[in-house]
Amino acid sequence: MRCGVSGLVLGCLLASSVLARDIYVNNEFRNDEYDGTSPVATGARIGPFRTITSALRRAEKGDRVILAKTGQPYHESITLQGGRHSGTPRIPFQLIGNGAVLDGTHRIAAERWRFVQGSVFRYMPAKRQFAMLYVDGKPADRVQITSQGQLKTLKPLQWCQFQGAIYFCTAPGRLPNSYPLSAASLQVGITLYEVRYVTISDLVVQGFQLDGINAHDGVRSTRLLSLNCRGNGRAGISVGGASRVRVESCLVGNNGAAQLRTEGFSHVELHNCDLLENTVPRIVREGGEVTERK
Repeated sequence: MRCGVSGLVLGCLLASSVLARDIYVNNEFRNDEYDGTSPVATGARIGPFRTITSALRRAEKGDRVILAKTGQPYHESITLQGGRHSGTPRIPFQLIGNGAVLDGTHRIAAERWRFVQGSVFRYMPAKRQFAMLYVDGKPADRVQITSQGQLKTLKPLQWCQFQGAIYFCTAPGRLPNSYPLSAASLQVGITLYEVRYVTISDLVVQGFQLDGINAHDGVRSTRLLSLNCRGNGRAGISVGGASRVRVESCLVGNNGAAQLRTEGFSHVELHNCDLLENTVPRIVREGGEVTERK
């Protein structure tokens, strides 16, 4: 009887390892006509998905979603939720970035800017609670402004948010449309909800209106590894509810309200992370616990 039980357990483990698949994504492809089973197009329907969203629709427990680093950001907001996006202690569900960029910004049309004074112009985003401005794909230099009169203190290529609007200072004689300006638009880069045994690695997550990564609730045995979470409107990483998350070898900076934000009854383990204090505090606790280890 004992041998039979052991054999059954071994059989289940082998079956789970066989069923786990690699699903490939490459945003250089124009559509999602391929099946995601190959990193390159090798047949009528064999090749990578164009979007991470499509890969996650196909994904099942223990799969690996593997992104190609193409030089073009993935402009998506994605969610990992429930058992189909979970793994096991031996076979975690993985999102492998390979250095790719997940980006939530959109280009600001020239006609959206309004002249204010001197070299200062104003843009009113659709979502006004949190904001982030990018110049040429990188977070712009942000200045804290508390009154209208302080707008004249902005220097070229600096910006601020005041009463919901974004104010940007150009070089003398230049207009905003002479710069590649974009603003945070999509709300959250990666939302995690009720998942277990997940690893997200080697990915840049930037330009989202709220958080780069939000472990909303019920997230357990999840590892964030070698991520760069930068230039998001509220936090680079936010962990809430009863989630338990390990953050390892991550760089988090240039975010709007916190680099790492915790709430509820969550617990975060930090291992060899660099949380910058260049724009806001390293950690803002609205509940939850944080343990730091080197």
